[in-house]
Amino acid sequence: MSTELVQVQGLAKRYGDATVFDNVNFTLTEGEFVCIIGHSGCGKTTILNVLAGLEQASDGHVFMAQREVNAPGLERGVVFQGHALMPWLTVRQNIAFAVRSKWPDWKRAEVDAQVEKYVALVGLTPALDKKPSQLSGGMKQRVGIARAFAIEPRMLLLDGPFGALDALTRGTIQDELLKICAATRQTVFMITHDVDEAILLADRILLMANGPQARVAEIVVNTMSRDRQRATLHHDPQYYRIRNHLVDFLVERSATLSHGRAPEHPPEVRPGLPEPAEVIPLDTHPAIHRSTA
Repeated sequence: MSTELVQVQGLAKRYGDATVFDNVNFTLTEGEFVCIIGHSGCGKTTILNVLAGLEQASDGHVFMAQREVNAPGLERGVVFQGHALMPWLTVRQNIAFAVRSKWPDWKRAEVDAQVEKYVALVGLTPALDKKPSQLSGGMKQRVGIARAFAIEPRMLLLDGPFGALDALTRGTIQDELLKICAATRQTVFMITHDVDEAILLADRILLMANGPQARVAEIVVNTMSRDRQRATLHHDPQYYRIRNHLVDFLVERSATLSHGRAPEHPPEVRPGLPEPAEVIPLDTHPAIHRSTA
């Protein structure tokens, strides 16, 4: 039985009279991989920053392990769009800096062992003593991921870290991330603009309506096998059903589902999908769970 780790309750963010998002509610359970998708300006990064304790919400609360989040903490690891490595330090030293922050009493041999373990997991052992200027963009992102995992956080927050990478490098890192998460049962909250990335990685996908006054309009439950592989993803009949739903939301419906924006026509009910306004219990409808909260 999975334990509920994070509760997001009534989250809102305003800048002056402008409301970016309002009444955002969702939970994360231990070991769950959740992606959030939405158009630019809907507040995805702000939500992630609130979860990280890097930004304060205007309203609402975030609780992690029943404690309110209001500041950064080492139980949360963050990987940004940019690698954020210290250029004057080697790969080993960049990761060791984070490890010592978590365990200041560790001896050098313990720190080195922790660093080497997670560098090996992302396939960068030959680059241990290189500086960031000697690494490719994909390698730098791997170092950032290794650094976040090395502090063994209870939750990993990923702010679209693969968006600037070429398709081959992105796919390689995604595969490595899946392997590490499977091995560690890591809880992950990730921003992505890539529908296929979300389907490959996520257990649930949060769909944000457009801003202003954006909200989590729908939650899609990924019912494909957890051991799914990139090469065979498209052979699963559920893949196209889920993918088409996500694309349809982003292209057609996200603009009509913000607070105060009524659709011109009632949403179309497509075969195999539940009624748009219903909350479908997962045990009665296995593929799509809508939330109108």
